[in-house]
Amino acid sequence: MPLPRDASFPLPALALFAALLLAVWPASAQPLVPESSIELPAVGGRIDHLAIDLQANRLFIAALGADSLEVVDLAADRRLARIRSLHEPQGVAYAASGQRLFVANGSAGNVQAFAAAGPPAVATADDLDDADNLRLDAQAGRLYVGYGHALAVLEAGTLRRVQRIELSGHPEAFELERQGGRIFVNVPGAGHIAVVDRASGKVTATWPVAGARGNFAMALDEPGRRLFVATRQPAQLLAYDTASGRRVAALPVCGDADDLFFDGSRRQLYAVCGEGVVDVVRQIDPDHYEIAQRLPTAAGARTGLFVPERSQLFVAVPSRGPVPAQIRAFKVR
Repeated sequence: MPLPRDASFPLPALALFAALLLAVWPASAQPLVPESSIELPAVGGRIDHLAIDLQANRLFIAALGADSLEVVDLAADRRLARIRSLHEPQGVAYAASGQRLFVANGSAGNVQAFAAAGPPAVATADDLDDADNLRLDAQAGRLYVGYGHALAVLEAGTLRRVQRIELSGHPEAFELERQGGRIFVNVPGAGHIAVVDRASGKVTATWPVAGARGNFAMALDEPGRRLFVATRQPAQLLAYDTASGRRVAALPVCGDADDLFFDGSRRQLYAVCGEGVVDVVRQIDPDHYEIAQRLPTAAGARTGLFVPERSQLFVAVPSRGPVPAQIRAFKVR
């Protein structure tokens, strides 16, 4: 993207932070190990979701508070470019096949598609109030966006709307089955998880989040038939059997979680929490879980991205006072 490059520099504090962690946890007990940090100068306010271009080693960060999309070069550990003049970007997705970058702008109520060369946008889908999370079905060429009280299904190539799925409240995180035909949607305002049939676009079931509120983050283990939801009040991880909708486990986790990832090869989850930690939750068996590691990050760092192909977890850390915003990379072992 044709914008000025901004060189980053090593953070002595990160090295000290990593050394302290190594001293606290024996090496054999550390699923996550600090690896690097990339500064994002002039990025203020809240940071929302992330996406990756694996082929070009680029990380995309929705800097909601700065009205920008930050592009990071992971090979050089530095910011590569910025897309400015966005409007509260929240969701971001990348399609490798067409080299398209999709950004959901919350206050503008739209989704924009950018080509690999960057701005201007090559396509826009409007009338998407509070456009938020994005999920890409690359095989079907469909882009799903949560907005208002619905999900919109867009053609990835043109952003033409092909379906609208009504919900009982604003959708937060949602997951698409790869082999099955369902979508699982967190609807915190309604206090439930909506189960959607993708073919009909209808809600076929709702699973209550009884005894808890703030079901924002979600992850799916489709082969293992488990859906995971992180709630905020109280802060806990809930596990559901996707065959029956029955809740099978509940475990206290860190507070203010906004991203949750399931690592199928290691049978563990990563909860990224705004209280300033990442919880690594180990699956003992499909119905039993335990905290394997509680890794300090920074206050307000509640979004991230787990990239299984790189065995890395990225955590977005917002600016605090004189300390600039940054992306912290952790190696998953």
